[in-house]
Amino acid sequence: MPMTPEVVYEERVSSSRTEALFVGLTLVFLVLSAIRGSRSGFGYLAVLFLLFSCFFLFYAVNYRTLIVRITRDALALRFGVFSWTVPWDTVLRWYLDDIPMWRVGGAGIHFTMIRRRYRVFFNFLEHPRVVLQLSKARGPVQDVVFSTKRPAEVLAAVAARAGARHGVAPGR
Repeated sequence: MPMTPEVVYEERVSSSRTEALFVGLTLVFLVLSAIRGSRSGFGYLAVLFLLFSCFFLFYAVNYRTLIVRITRDALALRFGVFSWTVPWDTVLRWYLDDIPMWRVGGAGIHFTMIRRRYRVFFNFLEHPRVVLQLSKARGPVQDVVFSTKRPAEVLAAVAARAGARHGVAPGR
């Protein structure tokens, strides 16, 4: 029987604002598809609107809850069907993110270049974000960023795990 890692910290992060945005977009495109289909037949534009509606429905369901789990060995992030694991021996630095939301690209999972480093974001619109700077890139990803409602607790838990492995002081 496989052993499950000891969970040191776990948080379920959600956002009613983000959920309302994705549900609203789902309904807008569903209504547009229905209107277009009833007026002009079920042509390419009605299908396109329906596809957008399905896309945002997936977002509404998949990006409802971000699970942040810290174990003795790694940080595990799960956003619906997507997950990312960061072993502590790959974390070089950790700190609160100060990048404005408009640079991030919104809620969900995003990949972007910030300060000449390629980042993956697991985030919501209104919660603070923690950055884990990796000592070795995972593919092109050099930083992992995620939302939390309790940044002080998360940073302390990360410092206790990653700092103990590297002897590195927290922060930039």
